[in-house]
This record gives sequence, structure tokens and C-alpha cells, in this order.
Amino acid sequence: MHSTFHSTIAGLWLPLITPFRDGELDEASVRRLVEHYAGLPVDGLILAATTGEGLTLHAVETERLVTVAAETTRGRLPLWLGLCGSDTRRMAATVSRTAAWPIDGYLIACPYYSRPTQDGIVAHFAALAGRTAKPVALYNIPYRTGVNMTNETLLRLAEIANIVGLKDCCADAAQSFDLLTRRPGGFSVMTGEDSLFYSALVHGADGGILASAHVETTAFAEVRALLRDGDQQGALSRWRDLAVVPRLLFAEPSPSPIKHWLWRAGLIASPEVRLPMTGISDGLAARIDAEMLRRGVLGAEAAVA
Repeated sequence: MHSTFHSTIAGLWLPLITPFRDGELDEASVRRLVEHYAGLPVDGLILAATTGEGLTLHAVETERLVTVAAETTRGRLPLWLGLCGSDTRRMAATVSRTAAWPIDGYLIACPYYSRPTQDGIVAHFAALAGRTAKPVALYNIPYRTGVNMTNETLLRLAEIANIVGLKDCCADAAQSFDLLTRRPGGFSVMTGEDSLFYSALVHGADGGILASAHVETTAFAEVRALLRDGDQQGALSRWRDLAVVPRLLFAEPSPSPIKHWLWRAGLIASPEVRLPMTGISDGLAARIDAEMLRRGVLGAEAAVA
């Protein structure tokens, strides 16, 4: 355990992609990636979440991923584990099973497909939070899970001591703003809507858990830093240049576009994803390469390779 980290979540966090090669976890690329982000203004990493294709990882692979990441960070960054499932008992067993892993907290998504009531959601998360002393952040993403956690539900759950925050992907600006005005002190709201990062920060969000920030990481961090320094015009100017990045990286199902960018940048050995995900189209690959060339990430020779 990394006892030096506070039990909060704020700033710029990455839901780290999981690199694969020939169907297997690519540990060399994991180390390269983690070392890369440990040297950038990233406030934490979340492993084996949706962007990390966690639903396709076997338990042994997930544990190995966590171990390799922890060996590489050597305490420089907090590592949280992403969890997702619809069987509360099985999820609770997973929380207990991972208790001794070198992780600092959990990001847990709403139960998917089963569409429980709000009382069911409260009971689900209360049961999971009760299995660990580590901090837990909730993940509300109704367009993937089929159920929306209301703000009343979130406020009930925020009363549980180790439920410390939310990754907000509710896709309802009014709901998000209402939560920001009503949340209790110490409860963090992190946007997970990459294209809304700037506006979420302006409204008072504590940061973002952003898949797009795998690339142009420093620029994403600068948007928040400029806003915190009171330079809204500077932040807006920075964001206008960045806004094309989330549009490109979510033009086809994530994380395939991100993996293509990272592969072309030499950070991972292969853009491989696991079914049902597939690689990106030739058209999007060309657009990403062109944007990388424009930003100086790719040389002209590599861009036509």
C-alpha cells in the first residue's frame, strides 16, 4: 500500500489502456507506458477499467497488470483498480480478494444491464465499500450501464466514509451542475466526458478521468492549471487547440483509436485490442496520423510509412 497518498481523487487521472501483443498482456509496454506517465503531470492511474478493456482480462492478468504497474511506479503515482459487474456478491468477493494488492483505491461502475432501482444501487455500493478500507469512487455512465444514479442516490452514498468521489458520465449537464452545487465537502466530482473537460472544470469539477489524456497529457493538465490560476482565457485558448483530440479518439469505439496513436508514437508495441473490439478503420488511422504529424508527434517519414 502507498500510505503517502490521500484518500481523495482530483486533478488529471488516466484510465490506462492495457497493451496486448499476440493475445497476451504486453508487460514491456505496460512498463514503458507507466514510466512515461509517471514523468508527466498525471495525478493517478486507474487500471483495468473500461478503457483498459477490463471486461476482457482474466483475474490472473489483472493481478499481473497491477503488479507490473506498481513495480514501475515505485510509489510515484496512486494506482486505483477499475471494477465493473452486476453480481454484488461476486463483486464483493473481488474487493476482498484484491485487498492485499498494491492499489490505493477503486473506481466501481454502476451495475450494468440489470437496471436495479436506486435503492438497489445504494445497497450494491454500500456492500462493496464495506469490504474495504480503501477509498472508492463511483462511476455513473448510464448510456453504457442502462441505469442512471440520481443525485439523491449519490448524496446518500457520499455519507459512507470511504466513498470519496464520482466519475461523472451522466451526459446531463443539468444533473452534473446540480451535483456540483449540492455535494458535501470532501466529495470529489471528476468528469469522464473528455469533450466536456473544460466546461466541467469551469462549473467546479475537481478534474477529469480522461482516456484522451493518454496523448497531449501535459496540455490537458495545463487547461486545469490555467483555470486554477484564474487565467480563463488562457485555458480556453489551450482547450480550443486540444478539443480535436477527444473527437478523433472517440470517432470509433475506444480504446482502439488511442492504441493506434500510442503505437504510432512508439509507446506500445502493438495497437491490438480484444474482441469484440476491433482495430480502427484505415480512414481514421490516416486522420490520426495527420493530427500526430501536425502536432510534431510523428515525423513526415513515419506518417507515410
